[in-house]
Amino acid sequence: MTIMNILKSVAISVVAITALTSTTVSAEAWGYTEVQLQAFGELERVGTGGTADATIITFQHAGGWEYGDNFFFIDHARYSVNNDANFPVEDHSEFYGEWYSNFSLSAITGNDIAFGLVKDVGLVVGGNFAPEVDSAWFLPGVRFSLDLPGFAFAQVSVTSYIHQGGGSASSPVFTVVDEDNSYMIDFAWAYPFKIGSTSWSIEGHLEYIDGRQQTNSFGTTELESWVLFQPQIRLDLGEVLGTEKNRLFVGIEYQYWKNKLGEKGTDDNAVQFLAVWRF
Repeated sequence: MTIMNILKSVAISVVAITALTSTTVSAEAWGYTEVQLQAFGELERVGTGGTADATIITFQHAGGWEYGDNFFFIDHARYSVNNDANFPVEDHSEFYGEWYSNFSLSAITGNDIAFGLVKDVGLVVGGNFAPEVDSAWFLPGVRFSLDLPGFAFAQVSVTSYIHQGGGSASSPVFTVVDEDNSYMIDFAWAYPFKIGSTSWSIEGHLEYIDGRQQTNSFGTTELESWVLFQPQIRLDLGEVLGTEKNRLFVGIEYQYWKNKLGEKGTDDNAVQFLAVWRF
């Protein structure tokens, strides 16, 4: 399946879900959109054995409606020449996106589905899209929304990680042709706090994706299980400057990625400058 067919299938699915649930932006009870810039940090380039200076621009949206919530983001990453004199790799840019829709069982059934620290249970469906490897993944599962003191939100999602097909093994470009099914466990959160008169937040996610076998245009590879930890520390700069609150933020993002993209021994451990504009 080519990337155009994948995108076509995704578009059809999104239209169908939108028609079924009427989750248009105008129907959202709440929502926000952000553009994020991450810069001045070195990240591993999988398959090259070295790092590269990376700049990432992210467009993301989160919003809630009567029966649940939606979240998606699109990354554009730009990598400089690989910092390995023995194996230099040219400048490179790539896109990557994720989308998740969560359907609250409490809202749908009209019953309060809660126990212990869990304040709601939802059915979640998601998709990950990687045009650079001509492939996509489907992530159906369950989400536990947690009631943790002081947190704006905290949730644990447990989903399948199902490959949806890629291109041909004979393609001259790296392509994911087939991949065993796996699973993902993800914890996402936001924790706002004050320091004096300034407003801060620590937010991000921690994910685990289990190892699996992958067939690509270079053969068959055993992908290792990976752990990705991406916390952000944000300062509300707009508030400090005396302009509108909750619009302009600055801070840092720390990325720790063990066995990045399943490549054994390739680990990110980097801090990048972060700027966020919310609208």
